[in-house]
Amino acid sequence: MHANRINDRKPLEAHAIKELQAALHGELLLPETEGYHESRTIWNGMIDRKPALIIKCRETSDVVQGVHFARNHDLLLAVKGGGHNVAGNAVCDNGLMLDLSPMRSVTVDSARKTARVDAGCLLSDLDQATQEHGLAVSGGIVSHTGVAGLTLGGGFGWISRKHGLSIDNLISAEVVTADGQVRTASERENPDLFWGLRGGGGNFGVVSSFEFQCATIGTEVFSGLIIQRFEDADNYLQFHAEYVRTLPDDITVWVVIRHAPPLPFLDESVHGRIVIVVAFVYLGDPEKGQKLIQPIRQFGKPHGEAIGMNPWCAWQSGFDGLNSHGARNYWKSHHLRELSSPCIGKVIEFAEKLPGPQCEVFIPHMEGAPSRVPENATAYAFRSTPFVLNIHARWEDAGEDSRYIGWAKEFFQETRPFARGVYVNFLSDEGEQRVKDAYTEKAWQRLTQLKQKYDPTNLFRMNQNIKPSA
Repeated sequence: MHANRINDRKPLEAHAIKELQAALHGELLLPETEGYHESRTIWNGMIDRKPALIIKCRETSDVVQGVHFARNHDLLLAVKGGGHNVAGNAVCDNGLMLDLSPMRSVTVDSARKTARVDAGCLLSDLDQATQEHGLAVSGGIVSHTGVAGLTLGGGFGWISRKHGLSIDNLISAEVVTADGQVRTASERENPDLFWGLRGGGGNFGVVSSFEFQCATIGTEVFSGLIIQRFEDADNYLQFHAEYVRTLPDDITVWVVIRHAPPLPFLDESVHGRIVIVVAFVYLGDPEKGQKLIQPIRQFGKPHGEAIGMNPWCAWQSGFDGLNSHGARNYWKSHHLRELSSPCIGKVIEFAEKLPGPQCEVFIPHMEGAPSRVPENATAYAFRSTPFVLNIHARWEDAGEDSRYIGWAKEFFQETRPFARGVYVNFLSDEGEQRVKDAYTEKAWQRLTQLKQKYDPTNLFRMNQNIKPSA
């Protein structure tokens, strides 16, 4: 192997690379190695970065070796779990990338209703393993999302209102910190680190495995889609904003405004038109679920619907096709203080100007169980948020970047008066102040102190970064 130059730093000597390779159980990839380009490719097609080295980690010891090597050679370090984050922090230019994707084991203890999950697992891996026992771990809505990134930012999904966020069901985590030490973080061991991991992202180390509490949900859920007319958007969203907040925690109802995909239950004349997709999941007796969803079904004259008992794994992967790998993606997001009439007006104004057929306006209803956890219990904040607004620009042609990004940014600015905070997993690359907006002031101060303790040199900075207090 030849020496590799990292930016303007001293070249990496061939013997150093050989020593690293010899110490690994996984593969070491260089730009000329087969599999390098596949490994560096992530979900967001806008991101095209080329690390000098990639370690395809097979076990925690490979993570330890990578952390030591990056620190000792002053390399920029990136960590890829599922590679699904819109900001693209899973991959870096010229540095060292830890690709955790080979670490995809899930071990379920059906008696204790717990699951131990490797950090390279996708949501689909976790769902398939837990569903063998009629269990599920709360969090996620796209099955090719990485469990690690999802969890470290908070992790909400279809059953969160009933069973809490991913972090609320996290029992413990195995973490490799910047000094290369393997630590357990839980309520009993390193509780300060455990607090920071639950919402602080990848700032404090590389989590190599998670232990979760599972929920019993069976293998099917009463769920479905109701496609409301965009022409009725003002009236429907006013109704929706009030009605869903009266519902029990067992039911989750979300809105997506987008061009209608060619769903089989829709008339072909509706395909491609802007519509309001109302998606729901109810955990309980379908007859009761029918009654709860009936006011939405009866509102106006919906284009169509598909409602019934659906296998959990099928429902969890049902939106994958609209979020496939390779397209260009740019997000802007808010926690909304309320879905007020003026806010709805702005949403409709910009939904009318959707710049392309893959763009979406996503408005999930939150509240429920997460809102009853004290705000200072975890780094994740703004637990009383009733709604999230995620502005999802998605397109194929790089020549269209400015038009799509411009729409998202203007939409974001016009809805800022209705917002308080942001979900850290929905941030694009938006700068330090916007990262700070994801936390309360008290949480931010505690996070910077925690960063100083566990990562004083900011080795872990390819993330929504929290700088050390010093």
